[in-house]
Amino acid sequence: MNPLIDDYIARSYNLQSVMESLRGMLLECSLTEELKWKVPTYTFNGKNVCIIGKFKEYVVLSFMKGVLLKDDLKLLQKPGENSRSIMIFKFTSNKEILDIEQDIKSCIYEAIEIEKAGLKVDIQPTDKLDFPEELLKILEEKPDLKKAFYALTPGRQRGYNLHFSGAKQSATRTSRVIEASPKILAGLGMQDCYCGQSKRYPRCDGSHKYL
Repeated sequence: MNPLIDDYIARSYNLQSVMESLRGMLLECSLTEELKWKVPTYTFNGKNVCIIGKFKEYVVLSFMKGVLLKDDLKLLQKPGENSRSIMIFKFTSNKEILDIEQDIKSCIYEAIEIEKAGLKVDIQPTDKLDFPEELLKILEEKPDLKKAFYALTPGRQRGYNLHFSGAKQSATRTSRVIEASPKILAGLGMQDCYCGQSKRYPRCDGSHKYL
């Protein structure tokens, strides 16, 4: 048991018992407990297997290669619409954990076997992105920004494209592109923070502003 995780759970208030239950289960499965990105992370031979995350009203157990799990009962959820690797369990009480305890353990053991086998998530490239006109116009006007944008990974380009295209008004799309320009020039994605952490998962502790 890692004392740093003790401190993390102590600050969880009404969700302490839920986190302790998940923690105990993960340790029973012989995973190593570490604090990475300021959240409890459970590893096997140095590879990240699961993460426990706390939110205001629930606790999440995330499997880093969750899409490779069989999950015959379809108990796992995507953390977001565009997630392509991580799958999660979401809990608000110990009863919810007890109701599917064996299923959770089965997923943990299967995730360990996935790491033993060295399996990787095969994320196929998405179809060619249809960028909004506002973005293309600004990129043509700013060669440095154009170079930086197309140097981003396909996933980061996709993230920005979803953000820009999500606005209904042309003016809003233009504003979003301009607002995101410093991060694009810095080689960062939509969900990245200047502190080097991910805005989405794991979360920054709030001491850094997302520009």
